[in-house]
Amino acid sequence: MGFGETQGSTALLTDHYELTMLGSALADGTGDRPCVFEVFARRLPDGRRYGVVAGTARVLDAIADFRFTDAELTQLAETAVVDDGTLAWLADYEFSGDIEGYPEGELYFPGSPVLTVRASFSEAVVLETLVLSILNHDSAIAGAAARMSGAAHGRPIIEMGGRRTHEWAAVAAARAAYLAGFATTSNLEAGRRYGIPTRGTVAHAFMLLHDNEEQAFAAQVEKMGTDTTLLVDTYDITGGIETAVRVAGPELGAIRIDSGDVGVLARKAREQLDSLGAKDTRIVVSGDLDEHAIAALRAEPVDAYGVGTSVVTGSGAPTAGMVYKLVEVDGRPVAKRSENKASRGGRKGALRRHKPTGTAIEEVVHQHGEQPVLGEYDRALQIPLMTGGQPAADLPTLDDGRRRLRQGLVSLPWEGLKLSHGEPAIPTVFTEERT
Repeated sequence: MGFGETQGSTALLTDHYELTMLGSALADGTGDRPCVFEVFARRLPDGRRYGVVAGTARVLDAIADFRFTDAELTQLAETAVVDDGTLAWLADYEFSGDIEGYPEGELYFPGSPVLTVRASFSEAVVLETLVLSILNHDSAIAGAAARMSGAAHGRPIIEMGGRRTHEWAAVAAARAAYLAGFATTSNLEAGRRYGIPTRGTVAHAFMLLHDNEEQAFAAQVEKMGTDTTLLVDTYDITGGIETAVRVAGPELGAIRIDSGDVGVLARKAREQLDSLGAKDTRIVVSGDLDEHAIAALRAEPVDAYGVGTSVVTGSGAPTAGMVYKLVEVDGRPVAKRSENKASRGGRKGALRRHKPTGTAIEEVVHQHGEQPVLGEYDRALQIPLMTGGQPAADLPTLDDGRRRLRQGLVSLPWEGLKLSHGEPAIPTVFTEERT
């Protein structure tokens, strides 16, 4: 049976070593020490100029469901993962700490404190894998989708990658893509859970089911009306367009091209549609599109895009590369110093500086309680997400995140929106670490 996000406890969506650390810390008395863990990315995925925070709301829901019921406790006992004392502690587990972080749709850069978890070591350490699995996946998808939305330059994109990833990853990917500007999804579960508009017409199987293309088009138009989208490339596109307009009339809503050199084909299709009087019929293209392919189609008469594989796999960057590191124990900064994997100690906050024009200048990461003076155009980035184990009041919605991302992208220097390789759109500046 597949594991749905609302079908039970999330407590075993973790790594064995989290509970090994927990058991040892409980045994030697260090598990109660107040700690601060921080989620950040040391660097952006190769070729990316900015990151997009996504999955925060899903993290909060998953933490609320992080409870050890009889089923989880029995599994741990039978496999001897933990001892009896640790089992007893887990039976009463309920996160009671505080969490601050960047809201969904916020941009992030190397070193940005995307999430700050404050609790005892025991309460916080067991959340590492759960938190990272959600944020790394969703932020990777959102980062890729934002690049695609920018390349589309206002033309709508349909997310249709459910057949190219794990069934539940598909739901999360649809949500992240919508957050990042996609207009709709083909995934009905994402529509049910998150209120995302869904779209879908037919595949080539429907065309092949019928004895000829005209019968297939007629059946679809009879059922869905003339505003539907007819798939015209099953056999011959020129003949398919002619048949589509003959069956649906010049009021046909759209045609879809799913193969070939879609730029050239879209140009020819536009000319043919106009010659047949279907001047308002839209052209939708799909078929292995990514942000680079979409950008290359900007000058073509394409009205909408369908994107599948590339978005649900992060378009070459399937993880955001975030880590969950202990940065403070008993109010004292601690930091990992190993080569290539160093961290900065101490609980931190962040602000983004802007020019009077609204253009972002830099990301400033500072020690908590030592925030630099906010200029007139600067803003703090972290918000309360959980207090005493309870969700903060008035948390941003998915639509809030969509608006926040649009505003954030507008604020970037134009070089930071390029699809080519380069440095992060703005630099990250770190204030001195406390000792």
